[in-house]
Amino acid sequence: MRITIRDIQKMKAAGELIPMLTAYDATSAYLGEQAGVPMLLVGDSMGMVIQGHQSTIPVTLEQIIYHSQIVVRATEKALIIGDMPFMSYKVNSDQAMQNAARLMQESEVGAIKLEGGEFIAPTIERMVQAGIPVMAHIGLTPQSVNQFGGFRVQGKDKDTAKQIICDAQAVQDAGAFGVVLELVPAQLAQEITDKLKIPTIGIGAGPHCSGQVQVFHDLLGLFPSFGPRHSKQYADAGKVMQDALVQYVNEVKAAQFPTVDNSSQMSQDIIDEIHRLWR
Repeated sequence: MRITIRDIQKMKAAGELIPMLTAYDATSAYLGEQAGVPMLLVGDSMGMVIQGHQSTIPVTLEQIIYHSQIVVRATEKALIIGDMPFMSYKVNSDQAMQNAARLMQESEVGAIKLEGGEFIAPTIERMVQAGIPVMAHIGLTPQSVNQFGGFRVQGKDKDTAKQIICDAQAVQDAGAFGVVLELVPAQLAQEITDKLKIPTIGIGAGPHCSGQVQVFHDLLGLFPSFGPRHSKQYADAGKVMQDALVQYVNEVKAAQFPTVDNSSQMSQDIIDEIHRLWR
């Protein structure tokens, strides 16, 4: 049975911290679920770690749906959340409803995530009323990176901190079951976490949120040259994989792979028959 949004909310109520991880394919989804991750996010971060873009903006709804379908098929228990990509929900509420419905119906995710606070709260409310579970995302919202002038910490001064607090209250009031707090000061994240009833999921927001979300590739060190401050590299998987690939190349060139053990065999009678075909 799948974990539900109510299960996630109960975790906060019980004081149980909530790990969350991105997943984009069957491998990352399977590994995440087997590790005990209760929530997997099919994030538009795939634009950067899968597609090679410099931001999340080029990711399309069709791509999110496609990858969400894979992640859902590869898992049995985790709550799968599909990201609403850039401009798929901000033109008007009708567009937002249609696209969220597509994501839910075509991929069978358990919830959707969208960026924005007070401005997007009416859209969240309409989605929730229609039966679409929504996780909000405030603070640094990557789809607005060009407006912010880069991936910068938000809420360090009084005015922006006040706005983030207003955003947090607005998305809770609109019915969001949880909210991602990205790149905000730890003290502000703690204040919001203490005041909200819904879980806060931090990324670069300090240790006092209800849970944490991280990018699969960052945790495993798949891109050693890119190490965001808010992430921790738990393994040097990129080097392990690279070393294995180098060994494969060298063994093929040296005729060390494949060996007889890696091959299937035929009976000598069949071999003799085949030889006669060439005469």
